Amino acid sequence: MEGKKNSPIYISGPCVIESTELLELVAQELVRIRNAHGIDIIFKASFDKANRTSLSSFRGPGLEKGLQMLSDIKLRYHLKLTTDIHESYQAKAAGEVVDILQIPAFLCRQTDLLVEASRTGCVVNIKKAQFLSGSDMKYPVEKCRKSGAKEVWLTERGNSFGYNNLVVDFRNLPLMAQWSDRIIMDCTHSVQRPGAGEGKTVGDRQFVPMMAHAAKAFGADGYFFETHPQPDMALSDGPNMLPLNDLENLIIELSN
Repeated sequence: MEGKKNSPIYISGPCVIESTELLELVAQELVRIRNAHGIDIIFKASFDKANRTSLSSFRGPGLEKGLQMLSDIKLRYHLKLTTDIHESYQAKAAGEVVDILQIPAFLCRQTDLLVEASRTGCVVNIKKAQFLSGSDMKYPVEKCRKSGAKEVWLTERGNSFGYNNLVVDFRNLPLMAQWSDRIIMDCTHSVQRPGAGEGKTVGDRQFVPMMAHAAKAFGADGYFFETHPQPDMALSDGPNMLPLNDLENLIIELSN
């Protein structure tokens, strides 16, 4: 992948791999939107949600089965892929399937994870931790650059000050642009209210479009939208996911 472009990119898909049928349904819609509007869109889904609030929460199919399911989507629909990794040993296997390796926000300072992701040759997309400032993100980027990463993206997803809520400081976007090849706004995780629902994350999806438009004003050149055909039935992060039927109109607004 190349560096910054004039047109934005979009990262979208379900939070976690729930089933082949879900992946197929979302992939078909992403391809339709991509072809209709000539945009750069990347399919995202997690093979394992290793950072869920509750031990009983649904985590996904796991590394081997999940990567095979993602590989099938890539071959069938010719979509670029991204997924998140939580442990350094996962980087090599995931890097053979996806185009972008996503580093979860809570793990963005984990040196071994960053180093192994950088060695794969994939783009490394680092989510800014909820406990760090935009300026602090130059250090994870440095770790990746020195470990051989050819392209590093940074993703804003809000800051936590306790009390089950997040606050977005949009000044972080131009600040992080100093070190990153792309600045992505995670418009869905930024409306989370982590752990506010008796052991599970809740959120306010009605604010997702506002987050996206505000990020555009601050210079974002990519947007991250987790999406689901029935968010209220999703097995992870449903309350802050964008309904699949709403994705196209929001992309059209941001692309103009």
